[in-house]
Amino acid sequence: MIEYENLKKLNEPFFAEYMTAFRQTMESGWYIMGNELSCFEKEYAQYCETQFCIGVASGLDALILALEAYEFPEGSEVLVPSNTYIATILAIIKAGHKPVLVEPRLDTYNISPVEIRKKITPRTKAIMVVHLYGKLCEMEEIMQIANEHNLVVIEDGAQSHGAKLNGRKSGNLGHIAAHSFYPTKNLGALGDGGAITTNDASIADKLMYLRNYGSKVKYYNDRIGINSRLDEIQAAFLRIKLRKLDEINAHKQTLANIYHSGLSDAVVKPIRTPGYEDVFHIYNIRHEKRDALRDYLLKQEIKTEVHYPVAPHKQKAYAKFFEGQVFPVSEEIHATTLSLPVSYWHTEEQVNAVVKAVNSFVG
Repeated sequence: MIEYENLKKLNEPFFAEYMTAFRQTMESGWYIMGNELSCFEKEYAQYCETQFCIGVASGLDALILALEAYEFPEGSEVLVPSNTYIATILAIIKAGHKPVLVEPRLDTYNISPVEIRKKITPRTKAIMVVHLYGKLCEMEEIMQIANEHNLVVIEDGAQSHGAKLNGRKSGNLGHIAAHSFYPTKNLGALGDGGAITTNDASIADKLMYLRNYGSKVKYYNDRIGINSRLDEIQAAFLRIKLRKLDEINAHKQTLANIYHSGLSDAVVKPIRTPGYEDVFHIYNIRHEKRDALRDYLLKQEIKTEVHYPVAPHKQKAYAKFFEGQVFPVSEEIHATTLSLPVSYWHTEEQVNAVVKAVNSFVG
C-alpha cells in the first residue's frame, strides 16, 4: 500500500534529534515562551527574510490575530478566495468581519487579481490571499491593487513554507503573513503550532501583547488578548526541521517533476510559471471522473486525498453567509481535484507506480 501520508515515517529521520531536544527542554523546566521559542522566531524570520516572527498556537490563531492587529472597523469586508480551506474564512468571521469570496484562476487555483478588482467596495479593508497547494499567488499585481485602494494584504502561507516568487519567499510578500505548522505541512510540528511574520515593527509589537493575554509584563495587561503561544517543545522540534526545510521542499519538487513529466495529459496537472518556485505541499491533479479515479487507485493500493471536497459556500455552517451567491470556478475545482502522494518519505519508485496507475485509468 502506498499511503497518502504517514506522519511516523515523515518524522523518523528527525527522531534522534527530537528526543535530545525534548529532554533538554524538559530538563530546562521552562515550557512556555522561553529560549526555544525566541530562537525559533529569530530563525524563522531569517528564513522568511522578514524582520519579525511571532509564534502562536495554531495557523488559525495566526490568521485571526493578524486581522485583529490592524483593528479594522467591526464588520469590515475581507476578500478571500472562494476555494480556500475553511480556516481562512473562519478567521475572518471570528475576527468580527465579513468574508467576501473571490473566484480563483482555474489554472493556478489561486485568487484571481481580475476578480479581486470586481469585489472591492468602500467597506473593503483587506485581501487575504492563500498560497494554495504550495504555489504563490500573483503577489506583485495583488500588492499593486492593494496600494491603489489602501488595503492590507494578509498572506495565508500555511501550505507554502519556502515557496518563492522572483526570489522572494512566502511570508514576505504582503503586509503580514500567517503560517501553520500542522504536522502534515512541509514545515510541520508534532502538534499544532503557528506563526506570524511581518516587517512592521508596530504590528509585531502589538502581536506580542495579543498572543499573551494582552500582556508583555506578567500580570500587567495593556490590551485585550488571548492565550495563543507556540510552546517550547514544538518550537524546539520546529528548529530541527527548519534546518531541513529546503531539503524537504527539494525532495517534493523532485517527486512533482516525475508526476509532471510522466502523467498523461488526460489529467490536468499543476501549471508551471516562470519566476515561481512551488514547494508542492500538495500535488493536485484534476479529472472529470475524479471519484472513479480515486476508487481505482485505492484498488491498486494507492491512497489519495481531496483538497477539498466541499466548496466553502456550500458548507452547512457557512452557507448563510453566502446565500444566493454562485462560484462556478470554485465548484469545478472542488468536484474534480485529487491530491496524489508527495510526502518527504515517499520514494521516486512509489511515485512512478502512482503515475503508471493513473495513466492506466485515463488511457
